[in-house]
Amino acid sequence: MTVHDADQPTPSAAQDEVDRLVASWRIERPDLDIAPLQVLSRVSRLAKHLDRARRAAFAEHGLENWEFDVLTALRRSGKPYELSPGALLRATLVTSGTMTNRIDRLTAAGLVRRRPDPEDRRGVLVSLTDKGLTQVDAAFADLLRRERDLLAGLGVSDRKTLADLLRTLLTPFDS
Repeated sequence: MTVHDADQPTPSAAQDEVDRLVASWRIERPDLDIAPLQVLSRVSRLAKHLDRARRAAFAEHGLENWEFDVLTALRRSGKPYELSPGALLRATLVTSGTMTNRIDRLTAAGLVRRRPDPEDRRGVLVSLTDKGLTQVDAAFADLLRRERDLLAGLGVSDRKTLADLLRTLLTPFDS
């Protein structure tokens, strides 16, 4: 078995665009081990399809990606669906200035409200309004439907295997 045999598609696998670009690179640069393209080009292409599906799901519910991120952070926190701005910063990985702007815009849209933190006179808490809860729940359900469609070609066992492999790959980056 040669180095390149390991990254050949199985005989029963359908050819995709990545197979075609890999074949071209094998001709143009036979001196390079292009095996990473077999996985990472597919991950990249799938990420683009996922991004389109997410944007469509959010747009259908009148939300931008960043709005969905903030609203789902609040929704995941459980009743009463409220967090401090600092907790929202940690959940969404943005700067404090960006978060202040986002909270202002979500408040103006009627999706969240601010209230004084009873535990800290200088602090505030941000919570979902009923409108925000309804909107984020609908968008999330739609997103999950679209994501299931993206995975429709895989059986349950294959989805679990893929999830486990991706977890192994991503864990060092999340540490």
